[in-house]
Amino acid sequence: MSFSDMPVEVGPVFEGERIRSKQMYVELGGPKIEKHFELVKVKPAKEIKDDEVILIGPDLGEMEEGSRYPIGILVEVAGKELEEDLEAVFERRIHEFCNFINGVMHLNQRYTNWMRVSKTAVEKGFNSFKQMGTILIRLFKAELPIIEKAQVTMITSAKEIDKYYEMAMDTYKKRDERALGLHDEDVDMFYGCVLCQSFAPTHACSITPDRTSLCGSINWFDARAAAKVDPKGPIYAVPPGECLNELAGEYSGLNEMTKKRSLGEVDRIYLYSGMEFPHTSCGCFEAIDFYIPEVNGHGIIDRNADVKAINGLAFSTMANQTGGGKQMPGFNGISLQYIASPKFQIYDAKQEGLDHGLKLIVWMNSELKERVKQFIPEDLQPKIATEQDVSDMSELREWLKEKEHPIVSTWGAEEEEEEEEWEEEGGAMIPMGTQTMTVPGVGGGGGFKIILKNCKVHAESLIIKKIDSSSKRKKK
Repeated sequence: MSFSDMPVEVGPVFEGERIRSKQMYVELGGPKIEKHFELVKVKPAKEIKDDEVILIGPDLGEMEEGSRYPIGILVEVAGKELEEDLEAVFERRIHEFCNFINGVMHLNQRYTNWMRVSKTAVEKGFNSFKQMGTILIRLFKAELPIIEKAQVTMITSAKEIDKYYEMAMDTYKKRDERALGLHDEDVDMFYGCVLCQSFAPTHACSITPDRTSLCGSINWFDARAAAKVDPKGPIYAVPPGECLNELAGEYSGLNEMTKKRSLGEVDRIYLYSGMEFPHTSCGCFEAIDFYIPEVNGHGIIDRNADVKAINGLAFSTMANQTGGGKQMPGFNGISLQYIASPKFQIYDAKQEGLDHGLKLIVWMNSELKERVKQFIPEDLQPKIATEQDVSDMSELREWLKEKEHPIVSTWGAEEEEEEEEWEEEGGAMIPMGTQTMTVPGVGGGGGFKIILKNCKVHAESLIIKKIDSSSKRKKK
């Protein structure tokens, strides 16, 4: 395999390359474009014209510098040993192979794919999507020899992408529905994936029937097929080993795998918890499950959200805190498919006396709530707030009380009393999204009290400042 005819270099050494907005020539897909996708389909050999690249829409060189376009990547492959289960596995390799190209940055997957091409690459002559398609075909055939024929269709036209986008979404839906009926206790083998390690070096994804890969594109069936075809590849089998904690989803085999693949950074994970020994997060996760201490509940915001979460933070802001292979209690990258699992954060729910992980959820962005509505119990649906219902923590708290959300049962009487006392003393209102710790009574004659409930804190320093309540009252 040679790329000597290409104007830019191609190889794994370029994985992890970042292209900032000032460096980019064009942006493809991403959060500011409505429809975009990438899809792999297994086809009969007679339906594929080998090595052909089809372009529908403007070519790279025809686009204005600094512009944004939709992007659809359809890779069709054929081979005697190919099966439908391999489609999602091959599809995930688009992320890897695009990042092999010097001057191309690729993030995410499925309908959240996001690409940038650098000015430098275009100046060197990388000015056609046919070049990109040709590189993809060569890499697919070289890295996955069971692929005998391949063709690529690149769609950049906003008008023409619709029918391809609908086909892709229908395919994703069918894959996800197939995985819903299988659970962790039904199988004797789990799987791992390290495709994201170029961006998150200490992250290793655990793939089980109840926990689809964080990116949402590899379920247990897909991983099984991938490990069978390429057992030494980036997706591999992981014997579960001993079940150390059934409720939390802790397995000795997954702990050992995580320790090895994270280079010793992480040695213990709970599959079904976002608060204790949570699974590490890469950067391609579909959504973030975040803890809301003000109401002792959780919120979920997905990658496509164009609103800020109830804590005042946008998805992109929380993603920086959550991703990179860190184990971050209270910030958990998840796939949307995990929300449908009966094991969803069940360990955390049980610690609060609740019988289902979804009963922890008090807020979702509205588009996400509508999308996963079928997985939420009917009686719980009207009790989960969105940005259309509440705008700050005070409103959220009242909403939860009014709707009799299950999370209210976890609020202790002491907490209510403390809140009332602080309000009577004229405590300052905390703006939405501010994470702080107020200490009532500091500087007064009665001393002070610090109460931390269900909280894990790591801080290099703690600063307690006196609040001049009299001056605050004057401002009112």
